[in-house]
Amino acid sequence: MKTNFFQIIIYQFVSKVIIFPIYKFLFRGVLIGRKNIPKNGSFILVSNHGSLLDPPLLGHAVGHNIAFMAKSELFGIPLLGFIIKACGAYPVKRGMVDKNTIKIACEKLSNNNSIGIFIDGTRQKDGRVNKPKQGAALLATKNQKLMLPVAIINSHRLVRFKSFIPIFTKIVIRVGKPIKPPKVSSKDDLLTLTSYLQESINNMLD
Repeated sequence: MKTNFFQIIIYQFVSKVIIFPIYKFLFRGVLIGRKNIPKNGSFILVSNHGSLLDPPLLGHAVGHNIAFMAKSELFGIPLLGFIIKACGAYPVKRGMVDKNTIKIACEKLSNNNSIGIFIDGTRQKDGRVNKPKQGAALLATKNQKLMLPVAIINSHRLVRFKSFIPIFTKIVIRVGKPIKPPKVSSKDDLLTLTSYLQESINNMLD
């Protein structure tokens, strides 16, 4: 499960050649809070979700090869499937996270690979965190890894049209301070931690 040389090359190519001009020039991307990104060890990036472009934009901005869960159907698309797999993405069945998905996530974390989780599990029309799932808190507690709350602002409205002319919205990514996981994973602890993550991300969106 360790990141191999081939995967690193593919990730660097995608990030610098494809994503960089989209992030920097098309959406005028800005990152706030770089100092909060852990310099050593793997972590769990926890974010809101408004667009299909969120994973590559977040990975590029944060400067890490963040392995996001991706719908299993995407791996069947020839070029896209190859790229997201090479960049560390792993499949999840629509509407559920099975034991194998959790196992893969734990293996990535134990091998010093950071993972990304959209806390709502799916895209939200308003771009906010509305109905957070407890998966991030559970994985953090199980693996004793830091959680990094991140807010990607305006991803739910990347492109608007004015007189049929596309207007690209500026993307701002805010990185909050890392959150330590609790030592135990009681139901109350996971609920409290998930609510705190929701509040942290939504506050950064505001």
